[in-house]
Amino acid sequence: MWVMDLVAFIGMGLVAIGAVCDVLAAIGLLRFPNFFLRMHAATVGIVGGAVVPLIGVALVALGTNALGNATIPFVAISIFTAVFILITSPISTHILAHAAYHSHESVPQPLEYDALKRGGGE
Repeated sequence: MWVMDLVAFIGMGLVAIGAVCDVLAAIGLLRFPNFFLRMHAATVGIVGGAVVPLIGVALVALGTNALGNATIPFVAISIFTAVFILITSPISTHILAHAAYHSHESVPQPLEYDALKRGGGE
């Protein structure tokens, strides 16, 4: 049964990595100067602080089998939620960045190069 213990140990490591990512994302949200950098920190918090621990929790559930017959549905729901977050997070981040860019209030000035500006930039 050492394989099950190894799976549970890897899962606990992933949960710990997720906690570190959440702390780093919180520090980034407080310290970064503009909206786009803060949005990057929030994305780190979403992917590293939500997806990685969900996969870790699924591995812990598989490794310990503490839930008995409910282990497989719990693992399936955890993995489905992680995949759903991985699909929707880039889409929502892109929409927020696009709206912030076009509002012209969150864009740091002066821009050295603007690839979204018509005419190819400068």
